[in-house]
Formats: sequence, structure tokens, C-alpha cells
Amino acid sequence: MTSDTKPIFDTLADEASTIDWNRLLTQILVAFDCSTGTIHTLNQDSQLLHLKAYQGIPEFLLPKMTVISIGKGMAGVAAQRKQPVQICNLQTDESGVARPSAKETKVEGSITVPLMLNGRLHGTLGIAKPIPYEFTPEEEEILMEIGEAISRKIVS
Repeated sequence: MTSDTKPIFDTLADEASTIDWNRLLTQILVAFDCSTGTIHTLNQDSQLLHLKAYQGIPEFLLPKMTVISIGKGMAGVAAQRKQPVQICNLQTDESGVARPSAKETKVEGSITVPLMLNGRLHGTLGIAKPIPYEFTPEEEEILMEIGEAISRKIVS
């Protein structure tokens, strides 16, 4: 944990409080110097990802991001693989992982991590920068730790 991420873990460790999803997402974006982000939680019955918080997403894209199927787009692929998925430059990516409408966010360096706890999926966390960027293995690891802490709040 770095000093930048300490407020995130402090927020998530407070057992008495409920999550203010937008505040939490803002803390994560600040810590990783990102401009855009989403948090989706998994509905265990429908197996669909539901948008809980977002920042920097154009309003016209929200209908496409409110409910996501496992395996569709970066969030759906991260959920399916139960592993981080990242794209160094979303604007030039041709991997097929990101949906075409994702380019309309105008972000470039992006990563989505699954929210995992004890091998079970609870949702996804996606963050992005307005510049080409590859998240380091250390950043991936911290994001996965944040995801685990978020998952503990979801199941509690």
C-alpha cells in the first residue's frame, strides 16, 4: 500500500460505514492519476454486471454501460477471465476486447480488474487515463488488492 492508496484502504476497512461508491471511485482515480472510471457489481442471480459508480463517462454512453454481460467489453472480459485486462491505447486498439463505443470515452491507457474474494467474482473496477499508458505489475497488484477489499464490503 502506498500513501496514495491509504485513504482507499482506510475507507474500505471502516466496517461501520456503507460504501459511498462515487467517493471511493474518486479516491481510486486520484491515487492512480486517472480521469475516467467505473465500478460494476455482479448480480449473482442474473450473472450480469451492474454499474454502481462512474466518472468521466459521456452521458450518451451510460445506457450501454449500465448492465454488462460477462464476456462483453473490458469489464465483461475481466469478469470472465477473473484477471486484469488492459489496453495501452484504447483509441488504436484492435484486439476486439473493448467495444467500439469505448473509443468515444476519449481515453487511451485503461485497465479493468475483477473484484475477487476467495476465488469468487463480485464485480469489476475499471480506470483509464487520457494518454497511452501501460499499468505496471505493481499497479495491477494494488488494484487487485483494492478489488478484494471492495468485495469484502459487497459481501458484508
